[in-house]
Amino acid sequence: MNHLLLIRAACLYLPLSGGIGVWLWRRPSRSEAIGAFMACMWNAALLPVLQLVALHFGWWRFEAQGGLMLDFPVDLYLGWILLWGVIPTVTFRRTNPALIAIIFFALDVVFMPQADPVVKLGKGWYLGDLVGVFMCLVPSQLLARWTRDGRLLRARALLQVIVFSILPMGVLPAVILEQTHKNALSVLTTPGWCMSLWFQALMMPGVLGLSAVQEFVRRGGGTPIPYDPPGKLVTSGPYAYLRNPMQVSAVLVLLLLGIVLRSYWVAAAGVMACIYSAGLATWDEGDDLTKRFGEPWQRYRVQVRNWSPRWRPWYATEEFQEHERSARIYVARTCGMCSQVARLLRRHDPAGLEILPAEEYPHGTLTRMTYDPADGGPQEKGIAAFARALEHLHLGWALLGFAMRLPLICQGLQLLVDSCGGGEREVASHTCSRQAL
Repeated sequence: MNHLLLIRAACLYLPLSGGIGVWLWRRPSRSEAIGAFMACMWNAALLPVLQLVALHFGWWRFEAQGGLMLDFPVDLYLGWILLWGVIPTVTFRRTNPALIAIIFFALDVVFMPQADPVVKLGKGWYLGDLVGVFMCLVPSQLLARWTRDGRLLRARALLQVIVFSILPMGVLPAVILEQTHKNALSVLTTPGWCMSLWFQALMMPGVLGLSAVQEFVRRGGGTPIPYDPPGKLVTSGPYAYLRNPMQVSAVLVLLLLGIVLRSYWVAAAGVMACIYSAGLATWDEGDDLTKRFGEPWQRYRVQVRNWSPRWRPWYATEEFQEHERSARIYVARTCGMCSQVARLLRRHDPAGLEILPAEEYPHGTLTRMTYDPADGGPQEKGIAAFARALEHLHLGWALLGFAMRLPLICQGLQLLVDSCGGGEREVASHTCSRQAL
């Protein structure tokens, strides 16, 4: 057999057989298996990024013909996913991730030079491998453990967002372009201003998906992964307008990517994602949600459509259930800026939202405008409260509210408002104190 083919086969089949072996040996539980899957997904998303960085700095390159993605042999790519995903996750269940990093870095130092001539190592490849360990291996193991143990919800949701942003927006288009005889790396030569416009266009549907994930975490106590779902039925935020905001976001992003990359096949991937979501995924999720949430889910699905958004949001309080009450936002009547906010909200007749004076807040003193979801969920204050209120108006205002509540954007807007004189001020019940936005 050709020496190059032998090395490429070994790089795939040795990790594959090792992964099967440790799986049969350790017999992971369901939660451990889900953790191992997420570790593989992290590596599947980040290894191509590492490859681009390695090409830029000249840490290594691959001498191979055929079966390439971003100049990365697919067999090495799959083997690397298993080597840094399944094997450490199942074998070293309780081992400190730092020790795992040392073990696998040492293995790379020994075996990567043996992959010559397929792998051509450049100057500083030790540094590149160390970067890879801390960019791919260590986070994948942390994500696997947090998923397995149900810990650090926000952190694991953030890592999931990274994974399921890179895979459909980066890896999938790269594979399609390579298979249609186009060079995916040519995209990197696009002028910066043009890439900026593309990014902004992609972020428009992206905001919908990101806000939906945020809603799952904050109001549902879970993540978008079917095996790590929310414990509560989520019908607020984007879900008050659309049942499948994440799927709609992904489909729109792929369609836009197809236009940007001038690839009918990438756009077709968006169409296929739409067909899959509308068919098998919707049927499976609907059956699961019916079993878990029963009558509240049935009421919700009658009012909110899968793919066609409502113009006005739907809240269960609109059906006048005795055990449910509207959300409330407390706005100081003695603050000029806040009074204008209250007038804006009342003018649009918010659905499922009461606008009350902050001076009538029943639980002590407020320092910012406060949104109470009324369903036992966490309260929101300041800019986040205002953004929540916008979500009760109509779809146009809601899209602005979704964007305003995203992490970093919300904090940045709050800092801007505070710097303009809208900082915290106490508003006690029935006082004339001023409250900030």
